[in-house]
Amino acid sequence: MKKILNKGVTLGLGLAITSKEQAQKLVDEMVKKGELSRDESVEFVEKLFQKGIETQMQLDQLITKKAQELVAKLNVATKEDIRRLEQRIDQIDQKINPAE
Repeated sequence: MKKILNKGVTLGLGLAITSKEQAQKLVDEMVKKGELSRDESVEFVEKLFQKGIETQMQLDQLITKKAQELVAKLNVATKEDIRRLEQRIDQIDQKINPAE
């Protein structure tokens, strides 16, 4: 049974478990059914939670990377591009209308 649980962790079960409380509920149910001892449950919850955090971070990085690639591919102005243009417009406006 322990092998199955470890496989679950490595297969990304942590992604489905979004909070430590949810992981604890899952493990408590497994302890009730006798599939896991109380001692093993503490370690298992921690593994699930850590795997969930790691998987979420990897997913966030992947989404950010893909979004940046899409913006670059579509040749869409970024917030930074717009900010620079706004600054440039302000500079030109000050030169044209210094009294305002």
